[in-house]
Amino acid sequence: MVENLWKETEANQLNSDLEKLVYRSNLLGSDRSVCNWGGGNTSMKTTEKDFAGREIDVLWVKGSGSDLATMGKENFTGLRLADIHPLMERDEMSDEEMVEYLSHCMIDSKHPRASIETLLHAFLPFPHVDHTHPDAIISICCADNGREKAEEIFGNRFVWVPYIRPGFTLSKMIAEGVQNNPQADLVLMEKHGLVVWGNTAEESYAKTIKVIQEAESYIQAQEKGQSFGGQKYQALSEEEQKTALAKVLPVIRGAISQDKKMLVTYNSSDEVMEFVNSQDAQALSQVGAACPDHLVHTKRTPLFVEWNPSSEDLDSLVEKIKTGIQNFEEEYIAYFNRNHHEGDQMFEPVPRVILIPGIGMINTGKSIAMAKVSGALYKRAIAVMKGSTTLGEFVSLNENESYNIEYWPLELYKLSLAPPEAEFSRKVAFVTGGAGGIGTAVCRRFIEDGAHVVIADLNFEGAVELAKELNTQYGEGRALAIKMDVTSEEQVQSAFEKVALQYGGVDIIVNNAGLATSSPLDETTLKEWNLNMDVLATGYFLVAREAFKQMKVQDIGGSMVFIGSKNSVYAGKNVTAYSSAKALEAHLARCIATEGGEFGIRVNTVLPDAVLQGSAIWDSKWREERASSYGIAPDQLEEHYRKRTTLSVNIYPADIAEAVAFFSSAKAEKTTGCMLTVDGGVPAAFTR
Repeated sequence: MVENLWKETEANQLNSDLEKLVYRSNLLGSDRSVCNWGGGNTSMKTTEKDFAGREIDVLWVKGSGSDLATMGKENFTGLRLADIHPLMERDEMSDEEMVEYLSHCMIDSKHPRASIETLLHAFLPFPHVDHTHPDAIISICCADNGREKAEEIFGNRFVWVPYIRPGFTLSKMIAEGVQNNPQADLVLMEKHGLVVWGNTAEESYAKTIKVIQEAESYIQAQEKGQSFGGQKYQALSEEEQKTALAKVLPVIRGAISQDKKMLVTYNSSDEVMEFVNSQDAQALSQVGAACPDHLVHTKRTPLFVEWNPSSEDLDSLVEKIKTGIQNFEEEYIAYFNRNHHEGDQMFEPVPRVILIPGIGMINTGKSIAMAKVSGALYKRAIAVMKGSTTLGEFVSLNENESYNIEYWPLELYKLSLAPPEAEFSRKVAFVTGGAGGIGTAVCRRFIEDGAHVVIADLNFEGAVELAKELNTQYGEGRALAIKMDVTSEEQVQSAFEKVALQYGGVDIIVNNAGLATSSPLDETTLKEWNLNMDVLATGYFLVAREAFKQMKVQDIGGSMVFIGSKNSVYAGKNVTAYSSAKALEAHLARCIATEGGEFGIRVNTVLPDAVLQGSAIWDSKWREERASSYGIAPDQLEEHYRKRTTLSVNIYPADIAEAVAFFSSAKAEKTTGCMLTVDGGVPAAFTR
C-alpha cells in the first residue's frame, strides 16, 4: 500500500511555491509504484512579474526529459497562461504546432522544453495538477472491464478518457470531461494513468495517494488464489541462479551487441520470480506494454525463453537464448518494416527484457543505469498485469500504436537530451591494481570517457574508496570494486564471474597489478624470484586467460593492455627477477595477440619508467633499493629519472593512462602485438 509521505515540518521550511512544487514532485517520484522513472508530470499556477514588472498568470510545469524523483527548480518551465488559454477554442493542433507554439509562451528561453502534456495542466482550471502512472490505476486502465471496475471503486467521481496519445486532443478531452462532470475529482486515462488536482500542493499530493489507496484496496480484496494462473516452473536456488547467470549473461551480451555494444543486468526479486515461473507468463508477456511510458524503455514485448529449469541443462539454455535473440531480432525488423514512416531510424532490434523461468529477468541497455531502468519499468508492468488479471483480462495498445509511441518524435526528443556517447560508452574495462597510482589514473581516464570500470585490487579498501568516489561523480553502478589476488586462480575466476553478473561481460582488461624488488643476482633468493614470477608473470597470465575466455564467449572482440616496464626490454642492474618477469609479460602479450586475432581480441603493451606519483611500489623498500643502486638519496630519485630522459621530463600516472586509452580505443583498432614506450626517452630502452 502506498503511503502519504508529506511532512508538514519539511514543507513549512521551503521558501517558495516553486520549492513546494519540487518537494511534491520528488515525493511522487520517490515511489515507483506511484510514478514511473522519467514519467508523469506536475504543475502549479501562480502570479509572477514579467521582465517589465507586470503581473502575469504563469503555469509552472515539469520540463521534458526530467524525472520527478530527482528534478529540481531548474527542471520546471514557466509559461504565460494568457497565451495558452486561447488554444481551447481550437479543434485540432499537431504535435509540431503545439511544441512550436508553447516555445513562444515561455517566460524564460533558458527553461527546458515544456512537457508533452503541458496543455493537460493548462486547460484544467485548478491551481495544482498531478499526472502519475500508479500501478493500481494502470491495472484498472489496462483491464478489459476497467471502466466498470472504476465505477465500483469511485462511483461518479471520475472522468474516463479512452486511449489517445498525449497532446492537444487528449488535453482538450480531459478538460471538457471535467467541465461536464462537476462531481469529478479525478481522471482515469485508458492504458495511461491518473490525473488529480487540488487548491494547494499538499491537497493535490494527498489526493493522488488517497485515490491510489482506494484502487489498491479494491484490487487486493478481489485477489483469489495464485496469481498468473499459478506456478509452472520451480525456481533455481540462489547459488544455482548465479552459476547459470555467470554462464549465460556473456552469451546474451554478445548476441545483443553485434551492432552496438550493450550492458546486461538481472533481477530475481520475488515479484519477478512469481511471474516468470507462472503458467500464464509466456502468453501475458506477449500481449504488449502496459502503458506508453513502459514501452519506450522495454520495447513492446520481452523475449520469453521457454526453458524448463527442472529438466533442461545450461547448454540447452544457451542454445535457446541464442535462437530466441535471433528470432526476436528478425521479428523486430519485420515489425519496424510494417509500421515505419519515412525517415525513421531503427533502434537496436534486440530485446530490452529477457524472461527465463527459474532464473528471472535479464535487462539490457546502453549503460548499467539504462538496463536497470528497463528492469524497473518491467517490474511495474508485472505489477500492472497482476492487477489487471485480478480484475479481468490484461489488454494493451495495438501494434501500430505501440510503434508510433516507440518512434514518436516527442518521446525521441526526451532521449536526445542524454549526453552524446563517448569513446568508451557501452564498454566495460577491468583494471588490475586498480587502486594504485597508475590503476587509479587508468580507471579515471576510462570512466571520464564513458566506460564502466572494474577496480580489482588486493587493497580492497582502496578499491572500494575509489569506486565510491567514481560512482558519486559519474553515476551509481559505473564502478565496481573487487578484491582479487592475481596469483590466485580461484579469485581471478571468481572476479570474472562477478563482472559477468554485474555488467554481462568485459571489453577491456588492463593487466597492471605489480610489485618490484631489487637485489644483486647472487643475493636474489628463490622466494624473491618466485614472488616476481607469481605476480608479474603468472598473475598476468591468469587474468588474461579468464578475460580471453569471456571475450570469446561474447564474440564481440576486446582489448588487452599489459603494463610492462622499461625493464621489459632493458636489462637493469640488480633487478634480475623483476626485469625477467617484465620481459615475460611483454612476450606473453605477443603470444596472446597471435591467438586473439581471429576473435578480434587485440593485445598490446605499454612500457613506462619511473612512475613514482601515487605508487605503492615506490613508497616501499624499492625506492631505497633503486636509489642505492644509483648512489643517490631516495628523495633525489625523481630528479635523477627526469635528467636521464632525452625529453627531460617526469612520467606521471596520467601519461600511462593516455597510452592505455589509445590502445583500447578505435584509433588503435588495427594494432595488436605492439609495445609503446612512455618513459620520456631512455635511449638504453629504445625498442629494436
